[in-house]
Amino acid sequence: MPTNAKRRKIRVLFATSEAVPFVKTGGLADVAGSLPRALKHAGARVAVILPKYSAIPQEYQDQMRHVADFTVPLSWRNDYCGIERLTLQGLDFYFVDNESYFKRDGLYGHFDDGERFAFFSKAICEAIAKVPELACDVLHCNDWQTALCPVFLREFYRDVPACANVRTVFTVHNVKFQGQYSDKVIDDVLGLGSIPAARDQLRCDRDSINYMRGALCYSDFLTTVSPSYACELQMPFYGEGLDPVFRRRSHILRGILNGIDQFIWNPATDDVIAASYSPRDMAGKAVCKRALQEELGLAQDPTRPLVVFVGRLTDQKGLGLVRYAMDGLMRRGVQVAVLGTGDQDHEDAFRYFDARYGNQMCARIAFDSALSHRMYAGGDILLMPSEFEPCGLSQMIAMRYGTLPLVRETGGLRDSVVPYNKYTGEGTGFSFANMNADEMADTLLGACEIFWTDRPTWDRLVSQAMDADFSWRRAANDYMDIYHELHPEVIRYNKRRDR
Repeated sequence: MPTNAKRRKIRVLFATSEAVPFVKTGGLADVAGSLPRALKHAGARVAVILPKYSAIPQEYQDQMRHVADFTVPLSWRNDYCGIERLTLQGLDFYFVDNESYFKRDGLYGHFDDGERFAFFSKAICEAIAKVPELACDVLHCNDWQTALCPVFLREFYRDVPACANVRTVFTVHNVKFQGQYSDKVIDDVLGLGSIPAARDQLRCDRDSINYMRGALCYSDFLTTVSPSYACELQMPFYGEGLDPVFRRRSHILRGILNGIDQFIWNPATDDVIAASYSPRDMAGKAVCKRALQEELGLAQDPTRPLVVFVGRLTDQKGLGLVRYAMDGLMRRGVQVAVLGTGDQDHEDAFRYFDARYGNQMCARIAFDSALSHRMYAGGDILLMPSEFEPCGLSQMIAMRYGTLPLVRETGGLRDSVVPYNKYTGEGTGFSFANMNADEMADTLLGACEIFWTDRPTWDRLVSQAMDADFSWRRAANDYMDIYHELHPEVIRYNKRRDR
């Protein structure tokens, strides 16, 4: 420990492109809305920074207060940037305001996303340099939308006093989305063309640059959202072309399993489900199942296992396996309910099964947050046969609600679900290894056999699943370890407590 070490709260600025309750398209928003609170509890001084999208509900926009404004140099342009602040439940959120970039329909998918999020990353660096209340020890960046922050900090701000001692952590939530653009962007937008180190480390092929690759090369520490995914990223199949970088920097790569917000996801207090229940009083679970069957037009039969799927209808989620196995599951009397939107062929397929199997199968092709709560509460089994899954939250939520997950052994699914062992009685769900529809169906029907014939074992598995701890406390402490590793001169403010 350095001789000048001092005990104080380490200052963390958490940079993200989305966060609940303001805007959400995926799991990153849940992480950004929950992890910073847990970090604050663990002894950090935390602030979150994200774009001020027009999609943010007006009730929150009305609460924002102007903090600062300045111009952001982006190659040959100088763009306006306003910084606004909102304090919600004791946590400070800062918003980067530029209407030409962020007053749009939808968060992503615009022709100039590369420029929009380059501006966002540069604006964060400028804010650290110019706004005293945003001074930080660690800038924690997430996914490709903030991936240029470590690059800009190193190349443009190393001599700025407020930035000189800032260390960067970059978290990969899903390597599928990397921010790849024409190499013309490096001069015209980023202003990095004259810097050989940046040019070489951002380039991913002869004609393209890759924002995420820049973060992987420039950040002081790399994390991802589960230990297994950290290993998978170093493999060609999962690494999406970046596996050589992950292997080269594996000494600073750590997988930290995400958590869930246990206040939002709590069957004892959830006010949108039919009845409350807890691990010690499960009577409400049966009420929730019957109410869900009625809501979805399924036969109200407690003896039929109800298998639910909640999520995006994409190939990644292994839905090809589900479609292949559907007829066999229906013949065995299993009920299936699907909630989500996604690829047209999957949507159409599940609409077909809905029409064909009447009160045995229901497909709700929609995004419905309240219904997702009721499906987690009313289901018996959550089906999650993902081809890959960096972390996954659905399986954790399902366990919280006493719905046993059946997952493929990949990424965070492998790390969070303990497969049932009939010899020891251990388990919080079920798993299968290969992307094979017959293997998935056999595992699912095996789980149904336990449901039909061995209720004491089933009830014990449900109890074990509900007792599993997926709070953010453990993850927050793991991140705190990294922050203090990067700043050994800052003595940890609170002792580590995982429970």
